[in-house]
Amino acid sequence: MLRVVFMGTPDFAVPTLRGLVAAGHDIAAVYTQPPRPAGRGMEARKSPVQVVAESAGLAVQSPHSLKGLGEQQAFAAHRPDVAVVVAYGLILPKPVLEAPRLGCLNLHASALPRWRGAAPIQRALMAGDTATAATVMRMEEGLDTGPICLEAKVAIGPDVTAGDLHDVLAENGAALMVRALEALEAGSLVCSPQPEEGVTYAAKLTKAETRIDFTQPALAVHNHIRALSPSPGAWFEVGDGKARERIRVLRARPGSGGGAPGTVLDDALTISCGAGAIQMLVLQRGGRRPMSAAEFLRGFPLPPGMRLHER
Repeated sequence: MLRVVFMGTPDFAVPTLRGLVAAGHDIAAVYTQPPRPAGRGMEARKSPVQVVAESAGLAVQSPHSLKGLGEQQAFAAHRPDVAVVVAYGLILPKPVLEAPRLGCLNLHASALPRWRGAAPIQRALMAGDTATAATVMRMEEGLDTGPICLEAKVAIGPDVTAGDLHDVLAENGAALMVRALEALEAGSLVCSPQPEEGVTYAAKLTKAETRIDFTQPALAVHNHIRALSPSPGAWFEVGDGKARERIRVLRARPGSGGGAPGTVLDDALTISCGAGAIQMLVLQRGGRRPMSAAEFLRGFPLPPGMRLHER
């Protein structure tokens, strides 16, 4: 078994941590982002990885940065054979990358070199990609540029949401990383340089991107909604002045009909787009639970002919 430093923060990283523990590896330390304010009370909340690590009795480190000499020396003092990195969220300086005896392996949620960067799942769905992958790569100083070691391809159905794809890639990626460490320990892990062609970057999502733009074609609107579901959620506004309310859309499908973009077309909550229309299926008001369109309309009527607010 290998001596491992695990580095990860969100839910996506949890299956890999659990997989490495179950495989019997010696987890020397778990690095994760510090607790952040969250929820209505904005109380400091531990990351999902920290919660799982502490419940397993693992030592947790949560530095704000790894750029300082002290933090780099503390990392090296763990004497890791390998570092396993899954959505950690901090840049690893060269001394950290070079500290593990067998290097650093990263699990990335895309078929590299497509969608290097922070939001590969969301960008793949926004682009209408029909396939992606969980990829294990050797880390180097560039952004997701390292050699590819293992890859598990995943088909993307037309109605798959970011939440759906997140869960599949997290589980597939965890199994893939366990296989990678088995091969690494046996000296049989082979990693190949990424292709020079097909490079795209998955930029971090911005708040401005979450608003639905009904001037776009219906398929683009559909892809936008599923790429942001369940979180942060694509949304539109209704109401006037200070009474405006944001409504999140969690599931939708292309519909039929036409008209000025943003116009409610029928009693099934079909909305006209720049080309075609989109039918809302699952919606959520602020502080409420998700509900079907029919249930939503019973408490929040949006009559045909109504025009939703544009950007």
